[in-house]
Amino acid sequence: MDESDGVPQKEIYTYTAPWTVFSIAWSRRLDPTSQFRLAIGSYVEQYSNGVQIIQSINTGPGGTPTLYKAGSLDHPYPCTKILWSPAGGMGGNKDLLATTGDYLRLWQMLPDPERPNTHVLPKKVCLLNNNKTSEYCAPLTSFDWNETDPSLVGTSSIDTTCTIWDIEAQTARTQLIAHDREVFDLAFARGKDVFASVGADGSVRMFDLRSLEHSTIIYESPNLDALLRLEWNKQDPNYLATFRVDSRRTIILDIRVPSLPVAELGGHLGCVNATAWAPHSSCHICTAGDDSQALIWDLSQMPKRPIEDPILAYNAAREINNLQWSAAQPDWVSICFHDKLQILRV
Repeated sequence: MDESDGVPQKEIYTYTAPWTVFSIAWSRRLDPTSQFRLAIGSYVEQYSNGVQIIQSINTGPGGTPTLYKAGSLDHPYPCTKILWSPAGGMGGNKDLLATTGDYLRLWQMLPDPERPNTHVLPKKVCLLNNNKTSEYCAPLTSFDWNETDPSLVGTSSIDTTCTIWDIEAQTARTQLIAHDREVFDLAFARGKDVFASVGADGSVRMFDLRSLEHSTIIYESPNLDALLRLEWNKQDPNYLATFRVDSRRTIILDIRVPSLPVAELGGHLGCVNATAWAPHSSCHICTAGDDSQALIWDLSQMPKRPIEDPILAYNAAREINNLQWSAAQPDWVSICFHDKLQILRV
């Protein structure tokens, strides 16, 4: 994937935003008029931030896609995460987008009356807040949208809690103290009952909505260093990926063998900022970091032998803040760095 290795430039598409891009999400909705459809969120150190809906139109030479802003919305504070509804907005489902920051918000994409085929008007559906007693909120660090039951959204917060929301009823199904310190990420396993979280206490904890009085600590980092992100392998739910704060290594966990990583992926020369499992393969994962590299790894030999080197590497122009692998179009990975969204064919 490295541009210098003679990969044709047409396999890389770039959009320049008016601000630093931090959060990105691929839409599940396959749009006949737009090959690509994503949402990107700003990182501006002030109250006023934004989200843009990015689509593509085939205007380039030979009908190649050009990325353009199809809609936008104002967002208070930077989005810590953005996700489109796993239902995909098809078959009578609303075309929904969710964001976290100070609160969990849901937005519906409506056709722009003036340009219904190419542009959208985002409309806020609701703001979900489970803290009814205080005028202050504990910021949300991340969330996940359940693919099996799209009415379920789980959020993680700096107040040590995780909350599972029923977004159709717009109420909290349950809120639990998940960690001893801030919770930084939450991810659902395949199915609708099991989720896991990571946080500042350095642990990965697994929960089951059917028996929330118990949780299982499946990993603790050696010096209890904070764990920042968590990605569950949707093709093989035995595997999770996480990484420590300011670490160059990605930790692969097998929930059948708690406490010991089944693999550690090196390869980066700067700290890891994001990981994404391949949506169509149980043994491929992409990692990205401050060394401006996105690396794709083949884990099919684990745990028989150590995973030494990635099978693909792409060098971006700047430190990569985030990455997402498209579930609807698994040939495409998106990364963001500085004010750029870039879409790469893998």
